[in-house]
Amino acid sequence: MVGGGGLLSWLSVLDRKLWRDLWGMKTQALAIAFVIAGGVSVQLLSTGMLNSLQETRRAYYERYLLADIWAPVVRAPQALLSDIRGLDGVQAAETRIRAGALFDMPGMSEPASGEILSLPDIGLPSVNQLYLTRGRTPEVDRSDEVVVLESFATAHELQIGDTVAATIHGRRARLVIVGIGLSPEHVYTIAPGEIVPDDRLFGVMWMGRQALARAVDQDGAFNEAVVRLSHGASQAAVIAELDLLFEPFGAPGAYGRDEQISDVFVSSEIDQLRTMGNVLPPIFLLVAAFLVNIVISRLIAVQRAGIGLLKAFGYRDDEVGWHYMKLVAVIGLAGLLIGGGLGIWLGREMAIMYTQYYRFPFLVFNADPRTYAIVIAVTAAAILGGAAMAVRRAASLNPADAMTQPPPPDYSKAAGMGITRWHRIDQQTRMILRQIIRWPVRAALTVAGVAASGALLIGTMFFIDSMSVMMDGFFNVSNRYDVSVSFVQPRSRAAYHSIERMPGVLAAEPFRAASARLRHGNLEERAALIGSPPDPQLSRMVDAQYRTVSPPPGGLVLSQDLAIKLDVEAGDMLEIHIAEGRRPVLHVAVSAVTTTLIGSGAQMRIGDLNALLGEGDVVSGAYLIVDPDQVDTLYNALKSVPLVAGTGLQALAAQNLDDLMQQNLGTAIWIYTGFAGLIALGVIYNSVRISFAERQRELASLRVLGFTVADVSYILLGEVAFLTLLALPVGAAAGTGMAWYLAQAMSSELFRLPFVISLSTFGLAGALLIGITIGSSLLVRHQIQRLDMVAVLKTGE
Repeated sequence: MVGGGGLLSWLSVLDRKLWRDLWGMKTQALAIAFVIAGGVSVQLLSTGMLNSLQETRRAYYERYLLADIWAPVVRAPQALLSDIRGLDGVQAAETRIRAGALFDMPGMSEPASGEILSLPDIGLPSVNQLYLTRGRTPEVDRSDEVVVLESFATAHELQIGDTVAATIHGRRARLVIVGIGLSPEHVYTIAPGEIVPDDRLFGVMWMGRQALARAVDQDGAFNEAVVRLSHGASQAAVIAELDLLFEPFGAPGAYGRDEQISDVFVSSEIDQLRTMGNVLPPIFLLVAAFLVNIVISRLIAVQRAGIGLLKAFGYRDDEVGWHYMKLVAVIGLAGLLIGGGLGIWLGREMAIMYTQYYRFPFLVFNADPRTYAIVIAVTAAAILGGAAMAVRRAASLNPADAMTQPPPPDYSKAAGMGITRWHRIDQQTRMILRQIIRWPVRAALTVAGVAASGALLIGTMFFIDSMSVMMDGFFNVSNRYDVSVSFVQPRSRAAYHSIERMPGVLAAEPFRAASARLRHGNLEERAALIGSPPDPQLSRMVDAQYRTVSPPPGGLVLSQDLAIKLDVEAGDMLEIHIAEGRRPVLHVAVSAVTTTLIGSGAQMRIGDLNALLGEGDVVSGAYLIVDPDQVDTLYNALKSVPLVAGTGLQALAAQNLDDLMQQNLGTAIWIYTGFAGLIALGVIYNSVRISFAERQRELASLRVLGFTVADVSYILLGEVAFLTLLALPVGAAAGTGMAWYLAQAMSSELFRLPFVISLSTFGLAGALLIGITIGSSLLVRHQIQRLDMVAVLKTGE
């Protein structure tokens, strides 16, 4: 038995050996550590950002009393407030006025639109409180004072005391800014019908209740109620009660937080973070576990004789096993530290990026201790688990067997070995094929590792292809207009013709929009029912081949997402409850179901819709094609038209979406692409480097026999090149499957990602893998050139 002091000395020797081994394989260890770091950083980034966003949203909503239910109405008496507060399950309720507005901003030719909300004249609202960053709320006796949303104020460099010209309910007014703030219901501020925010073109203001009521003729009345629910209350039951209560007053229907546009966007972002966190980190950690297993297995094979000597000198199985597990632990710890630091840095950068689009009073990346514990535990399980079998084999080696080189296995009758006897194949190529066939599991794992990196590359770059198709379909195929104009309320055709005759308008197309509830059986969805010309050209629904799908007389075209929710298909009858005007109930046949990539759609002929509504020939607005040389003239004319409630500018919307893709999606794709490259580098370089370490004696023998450096390099490097080429189609297939899954998982009520992968994406992924293979091969070829043949051949058997 060895005494305690002797044991410490022996462990000191093992520790010195551990550091020598690490230094000797430093580039391999670093490559593995970077793969581990990729998994750790992605896991920490996605989980930490997910937790930060969820916790920030929860705290903000609770502290500033975000509503659970919104109940719009045309006009209802203020006396109903006591009835609302008396409903079972209502914790707090407020009535308010919401009015559309046009803002004439200095130095900007485009008309900015927005909305103005009322604030209680006395005290704070019990629902949807403001977070004032500067200034104060409007005073009761001042009808021109407003608080402006911070994002709009920042975009226009507005300060306390500045004035803004606005058109409210057809009347011009000059508003004085007395406060700048944020609101929990405007975390993601976007104009109705738009798909990306534009802080220059859409703003929100708050005005005193009496002042706004006088401006929009709502004295003693309200047009929206907001409700907070008691804990455990049924949202559906309260919505049903509110709808019943508001039915006589022209209510389009109450809706919950899950349909509130700001929270819908925030929830969609959270869902996407959750999806990416579930998909990507496991790929990194599985590849890291594979790399550790391969590296440790082959390191143990190279050090077989040394392990035998350790056993002969009295080291126990557990000491040898612990020695190699410590080597793995050091590599894993390096990966954890690198990945942890990188994940925290990326998380903080992403939090800054999010604050440009999600307007929270604060948003700090903060991964909680549980997140770090999970990341460490999962990483340790993957890395130590990957090494466990190899270390167990090393620890169980018998000293006598370990110090004797094992006899080479006989693969002469192995499946596929016959191909190595073809005379048309040169000798070096036969050596490559023989090596692959001798070690099929090793070759298969290498192919799998390279294929995983290829799949990750394709799966992330797919988003660029998908978003490009989605943008092209929305802006250039479905919606080919330059400007959309919406009226304060439905107007006669004369109003449309006045817009049509404005300077710069080259073509115009009317539309009628009516709020509605679509019902099929016990299923119901809120939607805007759009009336369009019989053969729409400027705004239309299209099929997968981009062909126009026009509603036939008396029929309805429905987007696929709505059809799925309502469980209808072409030919079914749909019950439509119009939520405005005389509130008729319509029964319309679904003539076609088609795919819309952004938003939802329910479209019928404008003449049919007007006839069913019994309103006469009225329109809600128009889509315009505009002469580029007269666009500013048109904008100035629209600002002075009292009947215009808002405008949408397609070119700016397309630019905003493209900027959003470049900044947010582009950054994320570059990060994930870089991590995928790390996987490929880790797999390919380690495969080449370990093969070189295992076959140094064989390569030196070939050099002595007359093979040139090029011949020997081809024998060694041709193997990894062949395996990489085998991995390319496997990775392409796996990446296609991953892209399909992400297209389904990342789609939401707001948009549907088309499953499209361009040939350039496959080509770029393949080129990157081939480039990494060439780079790794050049590094190892340099070591082949420096191979000391005499020293290698002197090593004993």
